[in-house]
Amino acid sequence: MKTVFIDVDTQIDFLYPAGALYVPGAEKLLPRLAQLTRYAAEHGITVVSTVDAHAENDPEFREWPPHCVRGTTGQHKPSCTLGGAEQIIVEKQSIDVFAGGKLASVLERLEADRWVVYGVVTEYCVRSAVLGLLKTGKPVEVVADAIQALDEAAGRAVLEDCTTRGAILSRL
Repeated sequence: MKTVFIDVDTQIDFLYPAGALYVPGAEKLLPRLAQLTRYAAEHGITVVSTVDAHAENDPEFREWPPHCVRGTTGQHKPSCTLGGAEQIIVEKQSIDVFAGGKLASVLERLEADRWVVYGVVTEYCVRSAVLGLLKTGKPVEVVADAIQALDEAAGRAVLEDCTTRGAILSRL
């Protein structure tokens, strides 16, 4: 069975208190993100990492503060989320990780039998990734202690919705 890890938006602007769109508590994920990256490397698991890559005048900034602007420090991934097995970085400009078709074409090429999802933010980009992956008809696992929500209640509701639709929750 071929497993692919889906690392959603683990970028400096989201993970660190000094980040432009910091997700409170997200820095606590760093040891788990490092553990998942090492595990993937040790077991030859491909990691597909989605990353926000916005232009300075991105339309998304009408709704959200400017963040993950291409070429800035905040747009980069922490070193603990890089390296090891094959890693494919997929840049995106919207909350929907499947908008534009880049991610879908990468996933189709990988021919995975199972998807394992982690990252930020639970009620936005993680939700979008999980729901899009469920449409493939293949098992989707969400690493519940390697995701972070902006709002705990909303995050729990998203996880309940995802499991109702067929996703499985796991923990490290």
